[in-house]
Amino acid sequence: MAQQVTMGALLQCSFGVAPASLTVLPVNRVMAEGPPAATIQDHVPLVNIGSFGMCMSIANPAVAAATSAALGVLTPMPCIPATVSPWVLGAPTVLIDGIPALDNLSQCMCMWAGVVTISDPATVRTNVP
Repeated sequence: MAQQVTMGALLQCSFGVAPASLTVLPVNRVMAEGPPAATIQDHVPLVNIGSFGMCMSIANPAVAAATSAALGVLTPMPCIPATVSPWVLGAPTVLIDGIPALDNLSQCMCMWAGVVTISDPATVRTNVP
């Protein structure tokens, strides 16, 4: 069963080396088990989605340049998330201020080919249909 995601949820990128934390601004004034509840619009890089430490995607221009300078040896560079589109799919039947709620089964795509997933939704009792 899908769970509601709130501020403090742990995220993982398929090309990142460390987890990041989800920050949810309290603009919707909806709380779930204490912290603010997230929506699919909580995808803004470095506002909602923090850095995943180092990026290992060759599609990232910084990684490509560093790898080229190292004569083809993959050289990770600091992660600056590039999540330009909302989370997919969310919970379309649960709306927060008219926007689908974010559930732990959702994914967000990074421009550098990474897939951001939710490893810990920061809730244990709030399920969404």
